[in-house]
Amino acid sequence: TTHYLFIVVVAVNSTLLTINAGDYIFYTDWMWTSFVVFSVSQSTMLTVGAVYYMLFTGVPGTATYYATIMTIYTWVAKGAWFALGYPYDFIVVPVWIPSAMLLDLTYWATRRNKHAAIIIGGTLVGLSFPLFNMVNLLLVRDPLEVAFKYPRPTLPAYMTPIEPQVGKFYNSPVALGSGAGAVLTVPITALGAKLNT
Repeated sequence: TTHYLFIVVVAVNSTLLTINAGDYIFYTDWMWTSFVVFSVSQSTMLTVGAVYYMLFTGVPGTATYYATIMTIYTWVAKGAWFALGYPYDFIVVPVWIPSAMLLDLTYWATRRNKHAAIIIGGTLVGLSFPLFNMVNLLLVRDPLEVAFKYPRPTLPAYMTPIEPQVGKFYNSPVALGSGAGAVLTVPITALGAKLNT
């Protein structure tokens, strides 16, 4: 019982850390201009937390469980903002679960090899996470309209919505987010696993 209670408690705290690491993405008034920051921070946090759980339990599927808890908490936050009178699209729930499933699949396919889970699984998360979330964001109605019509009362001046720059590959959120996420996820996760052993 203590073993599973520990997992749940750490999952809740990790959820708060993960949400705060990429807090801007939840709000449509800032999501496009912070997509790269979100992709790097969230793919890293997801992999670090998921690998920690998998090494702690040794059970493939733990990463998906971890991502599911974060998803549930975020939907609760979405509901809270909606109850305050903000539109349904004001908060976008990130797509953690598919990337976490890839991490679980890697851990299972490599016969629970922690190094393969970190290197291969971490790379898969870093590459897939920005793509899944870009598709998710494309389904939202005009974020700039939502941003200016429903500003957050706590929005700092430097986070005022701006017109996004588009049309240039090197300025593409998907390209930057996928590349940076994939490159940074592996070494940071490896360092975290080394510190935990």
